[in-house]
Amino acid sequence: MLQDYIVDLTGYTGAFVDELVMSGVTEVIISPGSRSTPLAMVMANHPGLNIKMHVDERSAGFFALGLAKASRKPVALLCTSGTAAANYYPAVVEAKLARVPLVVLTSDRPHELRDVGAPQAIDQLGMFGSHVKWFAEMALPEASASMLRYARTMAARATKTASIGPAGPVHLNFPFREPLVPDVTSQGMFTGGRRSSKRDFYIHITTGDRKLDSFILDEWASELAEVERGLIICGPQEDPLLGKALVHLAESLRWPILADPLSQLRRGEHKNGWVIDSYDAFLRHPVIKERAVPEVVIRFGAMPVSKALLLFLGQFRDCRQLVVDPDGGWREPTLSATEMIYSDPDHFAKEVAKRVSAIDPKRQGNWSENLLELDARTRAGMVASSVQIEGLFEGRVFTELGKTMPDGSLLFTGNSMPVRDMDSFFTKEGAMVWGMANRGANGIDGVTSTALGAALVQSPTVLVLGDLSFYHDLNGLLAAKLHTINITIIVINNGGGGIFSFLPQAKEADQVAFETLFGTPLGLDYEPVITMYGGSFTRISSWEEFHNALQKSMDGKGMHVIEIPTDRTDNVSTHRAIWENVHQSLDPWLAEVSF
Repeated sequence: MLQDYIVDLTGYTGAFVDELVMSGVTEVIISPGSRSTPLAMVMANHPGLNIKMHVDERSAGFFALGLAKASRKPVALLCTSGTAAANYYPAVVEAKLARVPLVVLTSDRPHELRDVGAPQAIDQLGMFGSHVKWFAEMALPEASASMLRYARTMAARATKTASIGPAGPVHLNFPFREPLVPDVTSQGMFTGGRRSSKRDFYIHITTGDRKLDSFILDEWASELAEVERGLIICGPQEDPLLGKALVHLAESLRWPILADPLSQLRRGEHKNGWVIDSYDAFLRHPVIKERAVPEVVIRFGAMPVSKALLLFLGQFRDCRQLVVDPDGGWREPTLSATEMIYSDPDHFAKEVAKRVSAIDPKRQGNWSENLLELDARTRAGMVASSVQIEGLFEGRVFTELGKTMPDGSLLFTGNSMPVRDMDSFFTKEGAMVWGMANRGANGIDGVTSTALGAALVQSPTVLVLGDLSFYHDLNGLLAAKLHTINITIIVINNGGGGIFSFLPQAKEADQVAFETLFGTPLGLDYEPVITMYGGSFTRISSWEEFHNALQKSMDGKGMHVIEIPTDRTDNVSTHRAIWENVHQSLDPWLAEVSF
């Protein structure tokens, strides 16, 4: 009887794991535990699966997220029962909103041990709610022919559901009875339930891209070709090839592209002459907000980081605004969209560009030329101002990285102030650098683990984040030690939450209340923690020291942490002074041009 159950357990889990691999999963992040033993041992013995251990489930979830985000492939997560599964929650939320494919596998007590006070047993059914695309409670292990086929079908369905647009997390909950140890010496562990055919997979699921009919594309091209005052906006997205299509569209329409730093358009393998990167600064200028009024806006990707751009788009209720989404989503918080176009962005851009080029529209005004000149003047002013500031100005971190990071590197940025400074000071001029951040839920938790996961795919990787965000995910540093990950982590330590100093509460609350409720200075020395995790630590006091530390870290192996101490109050005044100086430098030119 016992041996029969072990056969059931081994065959069932073997069929599931094998089909998971056949369906495209090659990476799994496992957190140790007892109830997950059947899947963990079988996964460790599958030749097509790379397993990486992470003892903290919260960090493990984000680690898998970063790996999936950078590879653009589904990654599996496995944990034991109880609160271990609940620790995946923040990463699952981010994966859903950021459209990242995760296959979340939670182990569970069998049904007779639920709701009876058994240890390490919580209600795991549908525990992630609407934050997963699909949830299913798996059947108890059984090695009958029909149940082996069931296991394979569920594995294929889960992988494909996670991968098809909009990509996102799925959750399968596995109840296991004891004994929990499978027979990993079984010769048929990975063959059970597979169909007798030449195909490796049991079931193949085919989908297609959304592509508009030719007559609809003809109509769009005809309408857009008549418009001179147009803008193309691209927010965060990970497709490295979209840039070429959008540049082709911009060239045909003669419209500039406002490129978010996470759009992969500022620094891709395409020409960037039509790319505008300093809009966050010049859209704060009252004259530009009043006069640079577009007739049509076409937006791709998620909502851009810039609040100035969001406010700009929201003020034009008569402007025709098109949002192109490949997955039928609704990423439109401005409430200004007039058309939602569910189409493959690459296909839409290329086909419209081809048709517009055939029309060859004539332009009478200087809309695009003026915007591109405005961008060039603003960019020069922002960069020049950032390097003229005495001391360690936070925005200059990205100016310096923009000049030194090599082709093919990854710049991962934390939320709150770092990603906003990246938007302002990481320009289109320089080597091809990928930009990433957790902009689904925009949280500061799990950023380090996500960047470490991405660093498994893209090298070299530089992470820039604030001290509070760094503190939130110190457990995540274990992955760098366990898996010998090469990464440079730049911690901007301004003694608390720097973003709050820009918000109204900084003026409304007295200083003591502000520091208690929002500033939250930690006063921590991170060097001992970095040493504990086997990394190197450098606290710099000048930009020369920063360059030396950065070069050493990028030339070396392992984890290197560079701490940049700054002052929150000075940082606010410096940002505002730079914006004001740039605006004043634009005034004489703005007096001479007409939009």
